[in-house]
Amino acid sequence: MHPELPAVPDSQTVTPQGQSVQPLIDGVKVRHAVTHPDDRGDLCELYSAAWGFDDEPMVYSYFASVRPGKTKGWVKHLLQTDRLFFALGSFRVVLFDDRPDSLTYQQLNILNFSDRKRGLVRIPAGVFHAVQNVGHDDAHFVNTPTRAYNHAQPDKYRLPLDTHLIPFNFSPNLGG
Repeated sequence: MHPELPAVPDSQTVTPQGQSVQPLIDGVKVRHAVTHPDDRGDLCELYSAAWGFDDEPMVYSYFASVRPGKTKGWVKHLLQTDRLFFALGSFRVVLFDDRPDSLTYQQLNILNFSDRKRGLVRIPAGVFHAVQNVGHDDAHFVNTPTRAYNHAQPDKYRLPLDTHLIPFNFSPNLGG
């Protein structure tokens, strides 16, 4: 007879309604998108002031891609809030609160988006963030930050992906 293996039970990750139980970093908001298909194709709204998602105006927008297996980040801003809409591909989005005066200082959030789970994320100034393509094709997102890009003095502060200052490792995590 063999002894039983020391298996560990899974922790709850979502409610019965499918909502994440992960507490978000103070000021971070997530709005999952609805895709409306019909016989011609589909439509997915990216942003509307009517949602009350953010009270700052739309002033600038850009489209970006991430190659399979690549990660963009760690970056934080001191002056702007990012509003990232994850449109196509499979993303892991990692956030780290670097604001000493925040209620969630040094809290880590991990969010996942895909073609089947699109969404808009509000990332306040002072929160480091990185987006990783965890799929097999190019992944695409749109950013509508609260400030236009200043080419002469970019509001971007970076850390290397392998920094010991943020408790997260971007090595492949193939699940189980």
